[in-house]
Amino acid sequence: MYTNKLIFKTSSDDEVYYLNDTVLINFGPKRNGLSTSQLNGGTNDEYRYAFNQHLSQDKIDYLENHDICEYLINQCDDLKIDSKYSTGLITLANMENISIVTKKFKSIEVTALTTAGVRTNATCAGDPASYWEEDGEFHFGTINIILLINACLDESTLMDAFMTLTEAKTVALNNLRIPSRYSNSFATGTGTDGAAIFSNIDSQNKLTNAGKHSKLGELIGQAVIESVTKAIGKQVWITKKSQSNALVRLNRYELDINKFYDGLDCDKFEFIKQLRIDARNQENVAITTSILTLIDEVNLNLINKKQAHDLAYSILENCNSCPMKTILNYWINYFIQD
Repeated sequence: MYTNKLIFKTSSDDEVYYLNDTVLINFGPKRNGLSTSQLNGGTNDEYRYAFNQHLSQDKIDYLENHDICEYLINQCDDLKIDSKYSTGLITLANMENISIVTKKFKSIEVTALTTAGVRTNATCAGDPASYWEEDGEFHFGTINIILLINACLDESTLMDAFMTLTEAKTVALNNLRIPSRYSNSFATGTGTDGAAIFSNIDSQNKLTNAGKHSKLGELIGQAVIESVTKAIGKQVWITKKSQSNALVRLNRYELDINKFYDGLDCDKFEFIKQLRIDARNQENVAITTSILTLIDEVNLNLINKKQAHDLAYSILENCNSCPMKTILNYWINYFIQD
C-alpha cells in the first residue's frame, strides 16, 4: 500500500512510514484515542491511522483560504487512507527530524513520536496572546507528540495520560531552559502544540490510571521527555551543551541591550569577542544562573528586592571575567535596582 520507507514498527504491529513530508502510522490493533486535531479530534474509538505532516509554504498559502479540516481530509485522500478513521497533526518541523522513543515495563509499552520546533513560538501558559504572520508567511514552532500505548485505556484514563504527557513536555522544555519568546518566563510549550494518544482496544491489559504515581504514567513521562528533548536537538539544535552558555541564559530577559553597548567606554569589538569566550566558562554560567534566579524570585514576589540585590552583588564578586561582570552588573541594575 505504501511505497515509501517503513521506519518503525511497534510490538503491537503498528507500522510507521516516512512519506516525504509526512509520518504516517498504520495501526495494527484496533485503537481508541484522544487527539487535538481538527480531523476527528476529541475522543474516538475507531482510529485506524494517524499522521504528522510538515507544512511547506505552498500548503501554508493554501490554508490561508481553506478550512483546516477540509485540508486534512484532502491529505488523507493523497495518502490513500480513509479520513473517517484518521486524525492528523501539522507543523513546520521537518519529518526527518522526528524522534521515536519506546519505554517498557513488563507487559506495558509506550512509544512517543515527536517533532519539535521552539525557536520562534515557545511560550509560557499565561503569556500575552500572540500570532505572527508577516508578508503572507507564517512563523511559528510546534511540538507535536503522538503516543502509542499497547494497553487498553478508557476515555477517562486517556485524559489522565494526556495530562501526564503535557506535564512531561513542559519538563523537557524546562530541562533545556527553553525561554518564552513573549515574556521573561521559561516556556511551557509553544502556541500551536498538538498531541494524540492511542490505546489498544484489543489488549486484555486494561489500565485505569495514567497519572504520575502509576507505572504507566512513569513510562509516558520518560518517553515524552526523551523524545521531546531529542526532537528539539534535531530540529533547532538546542541541546544541554548549547544552553550551557551565560549569554543564552541572559537572552531570556527582554531589555534594551543597545543602551548597554552605547555606554561602554572600551573597544566594543574586543569586549564582545572576549564576552563570547567567557560566556562558555562553567563558572560564569553558574554565576549568571544564580543571579537570574534571584531576578526571577523578585519578579514572582517570592523574595525582597533589596535582599536579592545585595546577594546578587555578593555573587558577582566571585566573577573573574571583566566582560561578564560588566554585563551582569547591568542586568542587576536593570531588573532589581532597589
